[in-house]
Amino acid sequence: MQQAGKNKAPFGTGSIWGAVCIALNTFPAMVGVQPASSGASAASSTLAQGGVRPMPMLAQAASASAASKAEAAVSTASVASEAQAPEVPLPPELPEPNLAQRMDLPSSDALDMRQIYAKEVTRRLNVPLADQQAYGRALQHQLDDNGHGDLANEFVVLVDRAANVQAIFLYFRAKPDDAWSMIGASPVSTGRPGTYDHFLTPLGVFQHVPGNMDFRAEGSLNEYQIRGYGARDLRIYDFGWTDSERGWGRGGTSPMRFQMHATDHEKLEPLLGMRHSKGCVRIPSTLNVFFDHHGIIDAQYEARAAEGQSMWILKPTRKTTPWAGHYVVVIDTARKARPSWSPGPNVATWANIPKGADTVD
Repeated sequence: MQQAGKNKAPFGTGSIWGAVCIALNTFPAMVGVQPASSGASAASSTLAQGGVRPMPMLAQAASASAASKAEAAVSTASVASEAQAPEVPLPPELPEPNLAQRMDLPSSDALDMRQIYAKEVTRRLNVPLADQQAYGRALQHQLDDNGHGDLANEFVVLVDRAANVQAIFLYFRAKPDDAWSMIGASPVSTGRPGTYDHFLTPLGVFQHVPGNMDFRAEGSLNEYQIRGYGARDLRIYDFGWTDSERGWGRGGTSPMRFQMHATDHEKLEPLLGMRHSKGCVRIPSTLNVFFDHHGIIDAQYEARAAEGQSMWILKPTRKTTPWAGHYVVVIDTARKARPSWSPGPNVATWANIPKGADTVD
């Protein structure tokens, strides 16, 4: 999680239009819309966690080592709670159509991604059909409220930050009149309030655009021997600067940089299923690879690459789906009880939380 004033100049903010909070007693009925907010990822922690951010477009030829030194030089900057808001964020980009939308491809093959998800993602949740449908309605409710009610023929990522859920879902539908169909689900960790420098993960709709260029993990160890961003070459999805609710002191909001990324596979990935991050969304490493290899939310990146722009983050070995999407949506169902399909960490995991685990995103 990057905080304003702690690292490099921001590339811009993700697009956030609204927030939905669905109380348990009204779930699956969709009510209780909250004002929008959004989350972030820290500059000073980028180096500590082992992340390499790309240089600006005109300087991409610079070496990775030079980039790391530049980040180290600025990683000692100011405290989050007193940080000034970053420069004016970039406006939302006009969403570029994916290949399926441009070519009017049949959507039946898109649902085959369920089998691929089951094969490639090792940490999965077995969500009952009733809850799959309820979350599909929650997704549609959020999209309706933010002018995206007709979104179709592309994948959408949905996150429920509720303390009793902590889950990520992948959805698809072929046409605007169709119900959303779940492709797969996995546990996550979102922002844990109660500790300094920890934000609540922001609620809203976040557009994934090259203006907030992603970067890749170095896989280096911090002082507690933790790989904050996970193994080398895993992708950090960057959604830009946004205001989010502070989880310490008197609360309020501060600018953060919202990211979605993997974490230390041995030490922190077992904690997925509980709130534990500084505000970002931690996901399983195999889900990170799945998103990356299949370009699940890379529609805008692929469009820029097709125009001849240098999108170094896209691997030449990727197999981007024709139904690549644009958005990550974060909601909070505020469920009062933990559903059996989304268990938290077991007792042994709780008893062996490593020292320094709360120092990384």
